[in-house]
Amino acid sequence: MAIVGAGRSAGVLSSVPLQLLLRLTSVYFIVYFLFTLGLLIKKSLVLSYPADYLACDVALLFLLAALEVLHFLCGVKGNLTESESYILANILVTAGTVLLTVYFLVWQTYVMRADVIISGILLAVYGLDGVLAVSTLARFASAYS
Repeated sequence: MAIVGAGRSAGVLSSVPLQLLLRLTSVYFIVYFLFTLGLLIKKSLVLSYPADYLACDVALLFLLAALEVLHFLCGVKGNLTESESYILANILVTAGTVLLTVYFLVWQTYVMRADVIISGILLAVYGLDGVLAVSTLARFASAYS
């Protein structure tokens, strides 16, 4: 136990549900990425998909993958080291991944029902992740202030 403040002590503040959800999100994102990439390939072969829009959609999908890696690393490191700055970075990156997921849910060139289903699930998981990250950040801030 670490001594915190005048006579107060705090145990381990890391969030097990947040850690498990980060692992689940990373596994689901691999499925999401491969499925969305496959749908983009199918759309480009079957539909009249403009080449520059296809390049933009593929680039945004890879940007989403890079942000997801950053989201996972900041979340895990912030949770395990009880670092407020990493958890805050995780929350900010989560906001970016939510925006890109909304793009694939609503604004991409062709939106299929499968896109709506898998992006909706990913948005729900990101929402739960954000709530757990904010509560973890609040717990860290109250213990270390």
